[in-house]
Amino acid sequence: MSSIRCRSRTQIGLITLTVKLLFDQNLSHQLLHALQNEYPDSQHVRNVGLAEGSDEAVWQYAVQESFTIVTKDAEFHQRSFLFGHPPKVVWIRRGNCSTATIEQLLRIRRNHLILLPTEKRHFSSSSSRTVSPMVMREV
Repeated sequence: MSSIRCRSRTQIGLITLTVKLLFDQNLSHQLLHALQNEYPDSQHVRNVGLAEGSDEAVWQYAVQESFTIVTKDAEFHQRSFLFGHPPKVVWIRRGNCSTATIEQLLRIRRNHLILLPTEKRHFSSSSSRTVSPMVMREV
């Protein structure tokens, strides 16, 4: 039996799906290094000149460069309700937690992130119902 090692890519037939994460300023830049195998094309806002950028600037960059925004900021959650996608938004609602905890959460939910629906309603990792955007809570 052969196995395929899929990083941030999932193969369905001949189609390879990928996800590029854009970590917001409220998340550690260390996540890039820690998750480089799972999400190799990801970036942190500070690495693309948006460390002090407005939410609008981060949103527009994510749209233009096909990133999924990962944030703890409720503003992006609200913006996703108003404008839909792109970009897709992953709102992490874990309160004050360590970078290692967020890293673990993103590893556990990797397949959910890769397969986020393309319609305006998104799968919530906290239940089986659909909501927008993807919300990550306790695992």
